[in-house]
Amino acid sequence: MAHMCRQITGSAASCAGWVGVIIATATSDWVRTCDYTVATCVRMDELGSKGLWAECVIAPSLYHCVALNQVLALPAYIQTSRALMVCACLLGLPAMLLVLTGMPFVRLHSDTSVIRLRRARVGGVLIILMAVCGIVSTVWFPIGTHQAEGLMSFGFSLYAGWVGSALCLLGGSTILCCQGTDPETPSRENSFYYSRQRGTATPLDPPANHAKSARV
Repeated sequence: MAHMCRQITGSAASCAGWVGVIIATATSDWVRTCDYTVATCVRMDELGSKGLWAECVIAPSLYHCVALNQVLALPAYIQTSRALMVCACLLGLPAMLLVLTGMPFVRLHSDTSVIRLRRARVGGVLIILMAVCGIVSTVWFPIGTHQAEGLMSFGFSLYAGWVGSALCLLGGSTILCCQGTDPETPSRENSFYYSRQRGTATPLDPPANHAKSARV
């Protein structure tokens, strides 16, 4: 029961983290850039919001965005962050399918608990890879922006990426830490041998007990 609870908790955390990574990838409010104070930048229409796919200008009556379409002209940190976040989003689909089909209450054709456990652990490894991609991207992007333009503050998308990556790391680690045994195969420690002569059940721990009872 504890094994199932840990696996369900890890799956729920991983699913929520995957959603956070997708939100961070799809939105463009990663960092806020400004060369002056916030009030001065807003009056001068120089408060910028930058993300993976667009760069926006924020003013009291204006919100204008320009798509970053020139891939070859973009800095390396933007291209790398894009690739990592897209990989994290794509890895989420097979990872969640493996984790869900590895649940104890999900049974496929010719399936055993050992196969389900292995399938869930492969999904847990993919989820941890998602977290690593998200963490590297959400840390590298603000550092690169600060070195290139001057960073003022973090945006909503960056916080979503941090929370999503942390949940994926927590969920994947929880799934990998789950230890389970095959309920269809009884453990030797809990096995008993029934002796017809004595009419009692004796533990079957040492192999010698089995040999003596067989001769009787």
